[in-house]
Amino acid sequence: MPDARAEFEAVYRRHLPAISAYLARRVARDDVEDLAADVFAIAWRKRTSVTSGEELPWLYRIASYQVSNHRRRIAMRRTLLGVLATPDSAPAADALFDTDPELAAAWRTLSARHREVLALVVLEEVPVAEAAIALEVSANAVSVRLHRAKKALADALEATRATTSRRSSDIPDAGERSEAPAT
Repeated sequence: MPDARAEFEAVYRRHLPAISAYLARRVARDDVEDLAADVFAIAWRKRTSVTSGEELPWLYRIASYQVSNHRRRIAMRRTLLGVLATPDSAPAADALFDTDPELAAAWRTLSARHREVLALVVLEEVPVAEAAIALEVSANAVSVRLHRAKKALADALEATRATTSRRSSDIPDAGERSEAPAT
């Protein structure tokens, strides 16, 4: 019988960088290491419930729960203490689009469900089958959500660009003459 500790250590070494990167895009830098430790502590306790070969998506799911719990704790602390400090955190997913303001605006209009599936599959480069495990849905459901999310992003981007071009066309060029008669 294989040594459970050695197997878990191999999973830990193989997936710690991916889980840490996932956490770094969602929480303050100072919290990444602690949350990663929590993720793997939970994984150790529940290691018998994961199917071999599905460790990474399973760890992503645990990490997503830890991020949610972490955010609730932070919100509770802020509410209780009345402190509204800006966290020193890693950039949010929409910050990746800062070089393209239209894309960033379109991203912000997406639902949380659309942003999550796009972030996992497109930004995190998680395969659809593994994203399905992380999101606790079928691979087909992830494919459908991904298709809808891409369509929603394309539509939002088109609307944002149309609004931007309308605004820029409302500003007359320096060489254009006004239609109003001179007085």
